[in-house]
Amino acid sequence: MARLKQIESFVSVALKGSLTAAANAEGVAPAVIGRRIDALEERLGVKLLVRTTRRITLTHEGSAFLEDCQRLLADIANAEASVSAGGVKASGHLRITAPAGFGRRHVAPLVPDFARMHPEVSLSLNLSDRVVDIINEGVDCAVRVGDLPDSSLVSVRLADNRRLCVATPDYLKRAGTPTQPADLTRHECLMLSSDASQTRGWAFAVDGQIVHLRPGGRLDCSDGGVLHDWCLQGLGIAWRSTWEVEREIAEGRLVSVLDDFAAPPNGIYAVFPQRKHLPLRVRLWIDFLKHHYGDPAYWQGRAAR
Repeated sequence: MARLKQIESFVSVALKGSLTAAANAEGVAPAVIGRRIDALEERLGVKLLVRTTRRITLTHEGSAFLEDCQRLLADIANAEASVSAGGVKASGHLRITAPAGFGRRHVAPLVPDFARMHPEVSLSLNLSDRVVDIINEGVDCAVRVGDLPDSSLVSVRLADNRRLCVATPDYLKRAGTPTQPADLTRHECLMLSSDASQTRGWAFAVDGQIVHLRPGGRLDCSDGGVLHDWCLQGLGIAWRSTWEVEREIAEGRLVSVLDDFAAPPNGIYAVFPQRKHLPLRVRLWIDFLKHHYGDPAYWQGRAAR
């Protein structure tokens, strides 16, 4: 406890610029703060502050130590808040972003519940299919689907995401059920147009290798949501993410085919700039998403809300 008090007093003096201001904030005499700083410097064996009658300045070692101390105190405050039933409430403004299609289905509908749970948090949701630069654009957390590029950002995997070939029962009754990926050349396949992001085609695991196919069809579109709607109308086979079709599969409106050749899943992630100093509102938002996305019943539309 004495060490923590010394660190708290050091941070307070460094930020406020005087022993008197730090003492007033804590309600103790300046001499008490001075003794704590002296004890801290003696224990560390290094000078942290240069004190004159006019001002206090940090030494080089003091500046470096201040950053570490601020992180330490923030981590302690966050830890206490996360376990205290009547502790610190989340507050402030939360800025989040997600891909447009996924965000409409699986982020936007959750926002009202989160807002009700945390009435002192305001929230901005940006739905965009471009990769938002969350650091330079001031975003607290991005929800991203798929393989993540290497970066300095921190990510938390929220759920698995697989890609499935799906069609309506009526289409399969009419056109037959493919039993291997090569059979798709004889089917109406609903493709993303060539100017969309899915340039390599549909991925399958064949003999332990990942192969990519671009089966043909009369209809293509640059919008995945449109392909999903066309598929539900029985116009062909589509290659869609589980987050988009799992509910319809559970309801029997769509049937997945070629499951034995499904490629390994990628992920659904929460991505944020850093782990230290993560505001409570951001941590609660990530935990909220994990709670919902981690429940298999959620994706089938059966989870309790």
